[in-house]
Amino acid sequence: MRHRLKDVAERAGVSVKTVSNVVNGYQHVRPDTRARVEAAIAELRYRPNLSARNLRKGRTGVIALAVPELDVPYFAELARHVVAAAADHGWTVLIDQTGGGREREKAAAAGVGDHMIDGLIFSPLSLPADDLVGLELPMVLLGERTDHGPADHVMIDNVTAAREMTAHLIGLGRRRVAAVGAQHTPEGAGARLRLAGYAAALADAGIGYDERLVAAAPAWHRADGAAAMRHLLASGARPDAVFCFSDTLALGALRALHEAGLRVPADVAVAGFDDIEDGRFSVPTLSTVSPDKERIARLAVDLLAGRLAGGRDAPAREVTAPHRLAFRESTT
Repeated sequence: MRHRLKDVAERAGVSVKTVSNVVNGYQHVRPDTRARVEAAIAELRYRPNLSARNLRKGRTGVIALAVPELDVPYFAELARHVVAAAADHGWTVLIDQTGGGREREKAAAAGVGDHMIDGLIFSPLSLPADDLVGLELPMVLLGERTDHGPADHVMIDNVTAAREMTAHLIGLGRRRVAAVGAQHTPEGAGARLRLAGYAAALADAGIGYDERLVAAAPAWHRADGAAAMRHLLASGARPDAVFCFSDTLALGALRALHEAGLRVPADVAVAGFDDIEDGRFSVPTLSTVSPDKERIARLAVDLLAGRLAGGRDAPAREVTAPHRLAFRESTT
């Protein structure tokens, strides 16, 4: 049997309005009254009707998460945290895959159907900030953007993170540190930031920047990492360490090094970026930059909640989530 507010009110000996005030977090309720209502709620196992509440507020209780690729482990893990954070607000999450193309990203930013979603958490690759101007859908952006336009933005400090990991490799005594994952396209903002951090660490250590040690990757998949590593080995660049701009690139690089008969980390130390679960079970386990994915998700959901609660006209905010370095067998 599903109990109603009226049932809780009768059990607690108060009015339906008082029960509603307690359920909705109204502060001005006497402590003893609140205690009686909360006890009645527990006894009856009352659950608020979120659908009705959302309809009264003119909302659906549904938000969307749009990412470039669902089968990339980083985005899969991030999506899990977004769903968990949204559940705390009573929200359901629709998940969309854009492929990173501008037109598909524009469609996602415009909203999935009329009145279908209340807001969007969005990780675009190609969409310029100008395409976000004038959109009515409340939105929070994720990822490595230098211009977030009118939308809130949650990110990590990619330059600092890459600089720290490259410095770690140099601190191991490695002097020929390669970078895998360079991209020179409008969609490659993350690659440019991580390359800048890599270059800064070399400069800090008095090591010259060598283009032969920088390998491009059109995408950040395992196959791209393996191909880039094979290219570095065939070119005669002879790296003694490799900083990959994603863990999937690093997993591919590990495979190519194994095929070449090179030992990790004895011959070549390898580090990645993202701290995906696969890296904790690779052989050897993978050292990596570990963004706080749970914190990123909760920051994004909380920013969106603030917009939906009446802050739509507030200035756009940019929030930096923490990261750490996880040192494992591939560098130690």
